[in-house]
Amino acid sequence: MRLNVACMFAGLIFSGLTLTVQAQEKSIFIQSTTSTANSGLYDHLLPKFEAASGIKAHVVAVGTGQAIRNARNCDGDVLLVHAKAAEEAFVASGYGVKRFDLMYNDFVIVGPQADPAKISGVAEVGTALKQIADSGAPFASRGDDSGTHKKELALWKAAGIDPEPASGSWYRATGSGMGATLNVAVGMGAYALTDRATWLNFKNKSDFKILTEGDAALFNQYGVMLVNPAKCPDVKAEHGQAFIDWLLSPAGQSHIAGHTVGGQQLFFPNAK
Repeated sequence: MRLNVACMFAGLIFSGLTLTVQAQEKSIFIQSTTSTANSGLYDHLLPKFEAASGIKAHVVAVGTGQAIRNARNCDGDVLLVHAKAAEEAFVASGYGVKRFDLMYNDFVIVGPQADPAKISGVAEVGTALKQIADSGAPFASRGDDSGTHKKELALWKAAGIDPEPASGSWYRATGSGMGATLNVAVGMGAYALTDRATWLNFKNKSDFKILTEGDAALFNQYGVMLVNPAKCPDVKAEHGQAFIDWLLSPAGQSHIAGHTVGGQQLFFPNAK
């Protein structure tokens, strides 16, 4: 009996010490996009940041729209996404302290080698989308209010096309992240808009390839901002700002540039 009591007492002490250590851990939560996670960027960056700062960074990878909603609900310390207008609105509403340009890459349209819409080599993205719509070839959309989905809808609009009436026929919304949407596209032989970084890191390409690229309209800017502690008192402002400062520093920018797949650079730092 005394042994059991002693064991219980020791267990309580250990539990208390564990909780204390957890409470004292220097850590932050980053609300971010599936594209930055699927590209392997955080696997590349975060160990370097932790080694430099002693701060553990945890990533919640969702679509940009959901990431912004999460941050508005005070479920995070830092927001790192790629929909500039929505980011600026987030800051203007008082939920973000200040937005910084961080890095960029571009979007591409990928599709099967058979290319039923004949968009291979078409430089103007609006023309490529018109050919897809006119051909009735399947197109897989994320349909999740992500930064990629916002860009896709803007590109359809600029091309003078509303794909929504075709939803369920040639236009298929997955409601999923970028990697999952690419898997759906490959499975059904559908075209898809993707950020280049996720595509380069995607392992299930089958006979798919990049068919349309290079249009200035496909530019993809990422921004980073601290969730405002004035709106969200539990925000770890000091640690969150340390992460942002590190990303914007020469060291952080160099590490972003150093993330490659197959010798190809995935993101291009452009902090000012």
